[in-house]
Amino acid sequence: MTRARPVVAIDGPVGAGKSTVARALARALGFAYVNTGAMYRAVAIAARAAGIDPDGAGREAELTRLLERIEIRFDGDRIALDGRDVSAAIGDPAIGDLASRLSTIAAVRARMRELQRAAGRDGGVVMEGRDIGTAIFPDAEVKFFLTADVNVRAARRHAELAAQGATITLAAVRDQLIERDRRDRERTLAPLRPADDAIEIDSTGHGVAEVVARMRARIDQLARAR
Repeated sequence: MTRARPVVAIDGPVGAGKSTVARALARALGFAYVNTGAMYRAVAIAARAAGIDPDGAGREAELTRLLERIEIRFDGDRIALDGRDVSAAIGDPAIGDLASRLSTIAAVRARMRELQRAAGRDGGVVMEGRDIGTAIFPDAEVKFFLTADVNVRAARRHAELAAQGATITLAAVRDQLIERDRRDRERTLAPLRPADDAIEIDSTGHGVAEVVARMRARIDQLARAR
């Protein structure tokens, strides 16, 4: 480990359990927790409010101006956009889809990369997303790639949305996940893939505590090897 405390990168597709596991791991370690997907969703909220067409000809310039003026902050598990708590709003499936589309745009990824690197620069952070171990912190001391069977992921995501009051079928959620997976893996900029030195964990059939325990064991092993 090169930092006093490590950067722990957790990547993986939607519904793999990254947020739940990363949040629990951060608490167990006494580390900060950063959900980079929430940052992209906050940008999506701002872009929709500004009427920016993610497929429009002038999108790069419009998004660049937007990103220069908005402020995204974390307060524990809450995320604020320009001082307004948008923690509930980012759960909207339409916002998630827009965030995925915006994440393919160079101006958006460049600004998010700056903010995410600043958030984890000094270590002592658990950061989860799609490209943390490959693009944001390729030098992260600990890297995990968390996945699960697509049917399990769809069921988890469907339960989350139902708890938020959304009315969407399980089949529709599964179709959305498959499309998100395709988009994330095929995008030119920082596609979703495990880092070469990432530990891959399939959470299918495993509880949060079990996954967190496995991650902690790996982190402790690296600490002892210093």
